[in-house]
Amino acid sequence: MKKLFLNSSITFLKKYQSYSDEDLEKLQYGLEGIYLTITKIVIIITLAILLNMLKEIIILLLLVNIIRYFGFGIHAKTSLECLITSLLLFIVLPILFIRTNINYNFVVILAIISLISFIPFAPADTVKRPFYNKKKIIIRKILTISIGVIYFVSSMYIKNKSLSLLLLTAIIIQAIVINPITYKIMKQPYGNAKN
Repeated sequence: MKKLFLNSSITFLKKYQSYSDEDLEKLQYGLEGIYLTITKIVIIITLAILLNMLKEIIILLLLVNIIRYFGFGIHAKTSLECLITSLLLFIVLPILFIRTNINYNFVVILAIISLISFIPFAPADTVKRPFYNKKKIIIRKILTISIGVIYFVSSMYIKNKSLSLLLLTAIIIQAIVINPITYKIMKQPYGNAKN
């Protein structure tokens, strides 16, 4: 299905303009990213609908993307790794925290530990996007920690327990994607600018 999408898209684009081999490679890379993102979102949204958690999953996706914009974090090497990881983080964790009788204080403690981990680990770069600018790193660290604190404080005052848990879950997910242990598990280098 992916090859069909890529081939038909590139064939369509080549009808209207000629491209160098390098341009075609860039186009294919971009189209592949679009395809994988749409496919992953469709699967996550379909599961969310089937599990009657659409609203919760969309809120969680939004919260995580806001904090991840500044804190960055690991990207899976393959589309299958990305899908499995996304399902674990965006489907399994919310089910675990919202649908089971897991102790709320336990989730709060996990979120506090996660927030503390932002200090040494945020932002976390990737091989393709290493961080070199120290000033930008400090700004991103401050923004990631600030957003995490806002999420945490908000979770303490919000009466809706599900929303409170989603805010805490977003903090935990961000801590997972910036942690050096996650990079090690996924067999990816950590601290790429230093290397």
